[in-house]
Amino acid sequence: MKFTFKYRINFWIAILSPFILFLSCAKNGNPNNLPTSVNESEYIRPNTNTDAIKILAIGNSFSEDAIESHLYDLAKSDGKKIIIGNLYIGGASLELHVQNAKSGGAVYEYRKIGADGIKKNYTKTAIQSALIDESWDYVSFQQVSQNSGQYNSFESSLPVLYSYVKDHNKNANTKYILHQTWAYAQNSTHEGFANYNKNQMNMYNAIVDAYNKAKALISASMIVPSGTAIQNARTSVVGDNFCRDGYHLTIPMGRYLAACTWYEAIFAKSVVGNKYKPNELSDFEAAICQNAAHFANQQPNTVTEMVNFQGDGNFSGSIFLNFGTAAPPAGWNGLTNFTEGSSTALKNNTNNYTGVGATITERFNGQNTAGEASTTTEFNMPTIVSQNSYFGNSKATFGGMLIKQSKVKITGLNKDMKYNFCYFGSRSASSDNRDTKFITAGKNTVVVSQNTSNNKTEIVCAQNVQPNDSGEIEITVTAGDANNNGNGFYYINAMRITKAN
Repeated sequence: MKFTFKYRINFWIAILSPFILFLSCAKNGNPNNLPTSVNESEYIRPNTNTDAIKILAIGNSFSEDAIESHLYDLAKSDGKKIIIGNLYIGGASLELHVQNAKSGGAVYEYRKIGADGIKKNYTKTAIQSALIDESWDYVSFQQVSQNSGQYNSFESSLPVLYSYVKDHNKNANTKYILHQTWAYAQNSTHEGFANYNKNQMNMYNAIVDAYNKAKALISASMIVPSGTAIQNARTSVVGDNFCRDGYHLTIPMGRYLAACTWYEAIFAKSVVGNKYKPNELSDFEAAICQNAAHFANQQPNTVTEMVNFQGDGNFSGSIFLNFGTAAPPAGWNGLTNFTEGSSTALKNNTNNYTGVGATITERFNGQNTAGEASTTTEFNMPTIVSQNSYFGNSKATFGGMLIKQSKVKITGLNKDMKYNFCYFGSRSASSDNRDTKFITAGKNTVVVSQNTSNNKTEIVCAQNVQPNDSGEIEITVTAGDANNNGNGFYYINAMRITKAN
């Protein structure tokens, strides 16, 4: 058969038309709503495993803390399948999510943990792209942390975001939930803490109230009470030590606690007794997290005292505390900041929580790294302890500050018992006397001092000090009477606490 020119043109039009149509659709609106910056062949397609519970968070670093690290393993340990997605922008507020929804901006990092437990990250993703990636069982919303206790910040933005998500979500049975964030650590320097007069309980109560009111704005199915779980756990021997920087959760304990809270909320099954825990946590620490999460799901609007996880000051062994900004070595506790509010929950030398805590209530000037590297004392200090100290200057300004004294408060002691406090201070290559005085005060006061200049061998001990009626002892560190240094430099490198015989 012989083709004319006309027939040849029609033939090629018929062949090429589908490809021309595809290219036109791709140019004028990605037909699969995939972010154009993501290679479609690498993009995770909808999971066909209908047995898995699928959760998508539209959040920020607080959702990262809560669901990305341990939730999958908690579910797996209990024989449950789960798929987790997090549309992540650090510090993202509900208002920002609304802006991104309206613009269709592919500005999120979409982090997804599949049913196989493998986590993949996709940059430059739009909200709509993540919504169509799975048939989500749950979609969660949360406000940025500093505004989480301010209901008016929910009113204008949450309903708009909810409507957008619902309109673009392919699963009509999705449950929409709120992720309750947590109050900051009491020593947090986050500027948003000022919204709550820098008071942790003010912030917690405001968050609970705001989320309860916000729930009605979208008829949310539930509130995941992570904030209450954290507040519960703060009543345990761990104290106010669940934030690594004053507002983000510690790794792994804080993150595990939040994940436990999500697990119980989603699966409606007590997390207490779940076999999964991070290797870094002891069974006791895991039990604190699981019980704090369980209590929060039982009573989400009030703090439950962790009475079975509180110390009585009757600890065994010795408590060793070093003063330096680096992470403490094994067997030691660390006050890793020299300013007011730095605190830590203290473990004994066999790594068990004692219920005792230490907090700096009056700051030091800074850290000195010129202590003696090699020492011979009862403390058996590693170099990282003996070389580092916190210092003050009681006589003359140094670094723009005059720090006449520094104070450390020890809490959680038994008011009816007595304790011994031993101290070590050291500053190498010193030709003067840098006498340092340690005033240890409870119901009684014991004063000891030592010349910290070139000290390699000496510790000094305040014996038989009884706490006040609140179970507290205050330690004041300052220049001693024999100190002849022009600045009045004083030092503390390490401390040991034991029960008196």
